Amino acid sequence: MYLILLEALGAGLILILIVWWTMFSGRPKQDSTTDLDQGKDK
Repeated sequence: MYLILLEALGAGLILILIVWWTMFSGRPKQDSTTDLDQGKDK
């Protein structure tokens, strides 16, 4: 019984870590429209 609970807890933890990783490991928070606008001015 405890083994099943431990396995379910581990799977939930892995799921939370994957979601956390995908949410916060993207591009740095910079406004990409300002980069495009600066390129158009040149």
